[in-house]
Amino acid sequence: MRWPFFRKKQETKIHLCLNYIEDACEMTSWVKDVHYSVLLGNTKVGECDLRLGMNEELYYAGQIGYRIYYPYRGHGYAYEACIILFALAKKEYGFHELLITCSPENIASHKTLVKLQGTLLKTVRVPSSHWLYQRGETTKEIFYYSL
Repeated sequence: MRWPFFRKKQETKIHLCLNYIEDACEMTSWVKDVHYSVLLGNTKVGECDLRLGMNEELYYAGQIGYRIYYPYRGHGYAYEACIILFALAKKEYGFHELLITCSPENIASHKTLVKLQGTLLKTVRVPSSHWLYQRGETTKEIFYYSL
């Protein structure tokens, strides 16, 4: 037996395909928003986006959003998409840090954010005027990532 044991670097199973870019406007919380499809081969397994800025709206919503479609959950695709988005944020857009949030009851998302090795800054109540609150998301965990 050799010591130490080295695991082979895991190859990314998914890739991102640019869908569209939304200009900064009220609907995008006044920041540019870059939308991607999450693809496994030619199959779309989800969507994600990178929000190119920071303001009070995004403090609660985060600078990265992801949605993996139900049949494809549990395979680490959100994690892999975030790893790709981290690289894009740093290389293409000059980011040095990001905030990503999740609702405390969203256990899968919480596990993803922990696996990404973020620092949980705090758990906060979402203001009642925020669009997240309007759709029932009243509490958020805020994770910090240094790129």
